[in-house]
Amino acid sequence: MHTDAVRALSDWTVADDRQERLRLDYLDHLADRPDGLWRACLPAHITASAVVVDPSAGRVLLTLHPKVGRWLQMGGHCEPGDTTLAAAALREATEESGIAGLELLGVDGRPVPVKLDRHQVRCAGKDRPENTHLDVQYVAVAPAGAEALISEESLDLRWFAYDALPEPTDPSVRDLVTLARELTA
Repeated sequence: MHTDAVRALSDWTVADDRQERLRLDYLDHLADRPDGLWRACLPAHITASAVVVDPSAGRVLLTLHPKVGRWLQMGGHCEPGDTTLAAAALREATEESGIAGLELLGVDGRPVPVKLDRHQVRCAGKDRPENTHLDVQYVAVAPAGAEALISEESLDLRWFAYDALPEPTDPSVRDLVTLARELTA
């Protein structure tokens, strides 16, 4: 999986200078840390996520995250059974949304990231120090009219119109939804 993560980030053409700096930071992290994809890698590790959209209905599926208390895209930690970053993002999106048949946006049949986001979290527990998630974000397209099924990982799970995102929603999630909307229009 480490090789795939390096390939995915190396091959990805970024949108702007900020994303390019993050991409290079993520690659440096992976070069320095063979364990850089796993939750046990501290103080930072790679995570994978996907914003689930239904372009035919102009809507996005968000989860109210129990630890963060905000509406977020689906995502989380890479697991040993994941063979690629894209597979980790798709697994997380499918588990957390309950929707079968999600497809990640890609180029030439290969899923590609659309955005990177570095943020502080307390994923090791509330009594442990914060660490950094180096999130690699994808867009997952749901079948038209898909119905979501809440998982134990969510306080709430709902579809929202692109222009009617709930509060509190992180600005990085709003940017990701805008990008997904543009890419699937």
